[in-house]
Amino acid sequence: MPIPEVVETLSDVAPPNLLENSATLPESRTSSQETPASLQAETVVKTLSDVAPPKLVENSANLPESLNYSNLKTPASLPIPEVVETLSGVASGKLLENSTSSSESETNSVENEENLQLRKTTENLSGLVGDFSGKFSESEPKYLDFPTEIHQEKSQLKNSPSLPLSPSPNLPIWKDELYLEFHRGCYTTRADQKRQNRRCEDLLYQAELLSSIATICTGAVYPKVELELAWKQVLFNQFHDILPGSAIAQVYTDANLAFAEVDRSCHHILLQSLDAIAAQISLPSPPQSDAQPIFVFNSLNWSRSEVVAVTLPDSPDAAWQIYDLSGGRLTSQIVKGDRLPSQSQSTLLFSAQSVPAIGYRVFWLCHGAQTLNHAPASSATEKKTDLSKLTYGIAQKNTPCQETLFSAPETVLENELIRATVDAETGNLSSIWDKANNREVLNAVGGNQLQAFQDSGQYWDAWNIDPNYQKHPLPAPILKQISWVDRGEVRQSLRVVMQIGKSEFSQDYIVETGSPLLKIKTVVDWQETHVLVKTAFGLNVAADFATCEIPGGAIARTTKPQTPAEKAKWEVPIFRWTDISNDGFGVSLLNDCKYGCDIQPNQIRLTLLRSSTWPDEAADVGVSQFTCAVYPHAGNWQDAGTVRRGCELNMPLLVKVLSQLPENRDRTLPPVGKFLDLSAENLVLMAFKQSEDDANVWIFRCCESEGKQAVLALDGDLGLEILESVDLLERSAILSERLPLSESFKIEPWKIASFAVVTNHDSALVAKEEREGKKE
Repeated sequence: MPIPEVVETLSDVAPPNLLENSATLPESRTSSQETPASLQAETVVKTLSDVAPPKLVENSANLPESLNYSNLKTPASLPIPEVVETLSGVASGKLLENSTSSSESETNSVENEENLQLRKTTENLSGLVGDFSGKFSESEPKYLDFPTEIHQEKSQLKNSPSLPLSPSPNLPIWKDELYLEFHRGCYTTRADQKRQNRRCEDLLYQAELLSSIATICTGAVYPKVELELAWKQVLFNQFHDILPGSAIAQVYTDANLAFAEVDRSCHHILLQSLDAIAAQISLPSPPQSDAQPIFVFNSLNWSRSEVVAVTLPDSPDAAWQIYDLSGGRLTSQIVKGDRLPSQSQSTLLFSAQSVPAIGYRVFWLCHGAQTLNHAPASSATEKKTDLSKLTYGIAQKNTPCQETLFSAPETVLENELIRATVDAETGNLSSIWDKANNREVLNAVGGNQLQAFQDSGQYWDAWNIDPNYQKHPLPAPILKQISWVDRGEVRQSLRVVMQIGKSEFSQDYIVETGSPLLKIKTVVDWQETHVLVKTAFGLNVAADFATCEIPGGAIARTTKPQTPAEKAKWEVPIFRWTDISNDGFGVSLLNDCKYGCDIQPNQIRLTLLRSSTWPDEAADVGVSQFTCAVYPHAGNWQDAGTVRRGCELNMPLLVKVLSQLPENRDRTLPPVGKFLDLSAENLVLMAFKQSEDDANVWIFRCCESEGKQAVLALDGDLGLEILESVDLLERSAILSERLPLSESFKIEPWKIASFAVVTNHDSALVAKEEREGKKE
């Protein structure tokens, strides 16, 4: 009987993660130990039948009758004694106890302290699992107490034969994250997968949202099949060896094709939905007869102002201006795209002010300086800067390109809120002055200091960061060039080019009018092997805890570790931001596709890239791109709205220019619209989609993001009414409390809440009756 069949049959005994997490298996993979001839296959089967549950014994009848155990030949790379010992522990519930029983001679001589830590972890966990030894009892087992919200499911759980829980009477309470003290490199390995995953998740949120609005407002067909297929492709790529970066090279060829298809499908849905919505907007008189309306859409549930870029028509000698709905000319800045044929068109930058929550605002793009009965702009607004602009696609890796730049004798970027200074000798940030708080943001260390370390010697190369990497720093980056890219009223951009080993880092420091952020947009041609790169920000504020965003919430982590569990968190997972705040001031570090960092009382280091060689020998080789942003603020992260800033960095305003001025016939939408507002600053919309079961019912999901109670009250032009609270499977469930004599709902701290909604009161009554009839 081949070993694969043995292991497959024994999958009924062991939970899938136990074999993966066993500390003894890696040594088994490379062991040269031979199997004793005295241990026959019959002994293996007999031993396993003694420890296996009845399910396995019953299934043994399905084995081929012709199976001749005496002819079994065991590969030397997988000794039968180790299989028996490990799987016996699985079946008897003593794996945690036995997982550290391998002899020292079987341990790889280069095994470091990090790998040994897993054994200590399993010893600690043995007190948590309780006593699972012995055979299944036919009497009703005891069960762990479940949260009150799912007590109604408890009776169903009791009838399940797969949950024979007998918890220890001394079962402790763990009030913290379930941090795996292993595989920390998975937060960073294969940067392209992290970027595309983040981007596609955001695209799917926007595609669902806009297609739902288009269906409600215009009667457009909801693209249910296309959205379901795209979600399945993204979820498939989140399989535990794809997204973590620990698969072979061929896997990523397929994954990138899937991500590219999701990107194409979502953009198609977005464009169709924007067209359908824009076609229903009733426009006022334009400031110029040939003016083109610009449709700016906000996919987040709060009003926002942001610099946007409009692609200009091919008229190289023309002057272009932006006007608001009242006919006022706005400050703008032309950026010429003269670097690639695909980017040959120029763009126009302007600040789109006060775009409503889940809504839009219309602006005008006008050719030339002449307008119809409108006052000219002041001399200050006439300033333009003809420079270059770099844009990137999601599903491809672009090589860095040469641009027409100009020297930078002065290396200071400034707007009305911040002033940033780049050190002309190192290329690092030497200062960020917060004008609003009259305070320096950085300490003597400075900011955006690229730090490279040797990161090798790990058995699990793609999975693990060397725990001793800080003892092996590499030489500081070599500064190659500093030059200005943009220097106008709307945007200033200073480019710094550095060299680490064979790799080139091209970083654009960007400040934009009206924004408190200093953005750092990076393009890297990465050619290293077993090198880890971080960017360090030394801060002029210190705190005992740093706050990190996690999906659907945030967690405070100590910056002064004391216990072994705290000291093990020398690399932690994050989502869109990390914040250190104290004494009424703080700094948030935002990102658009990074997931690992380390924290100190007055420093945040974002992990940028790794370069493992196993199982993919060229895992991160090639061009990579990412953006981070420094956000200084008064108060703590809640006061500063850091959650919103992180969302805005990841999901910019959507812009569409309508090529022809449409006629205003049968148009029902105003030139400024707000489709949906949740009426609470600490609620974030996570999804708005059509119900899986009823095309007349819509599902919206939100989360409380600041750790304090919120009151949900729907507002907006869609006229939505909440039908009922539902669970994640869209089943009716009383999971949120409706406030008395009100259509509002109470949302508890950190809660993810889902609701079924309809577009008017009559529809609500009909839908409610139908749903209640289905329950009966």
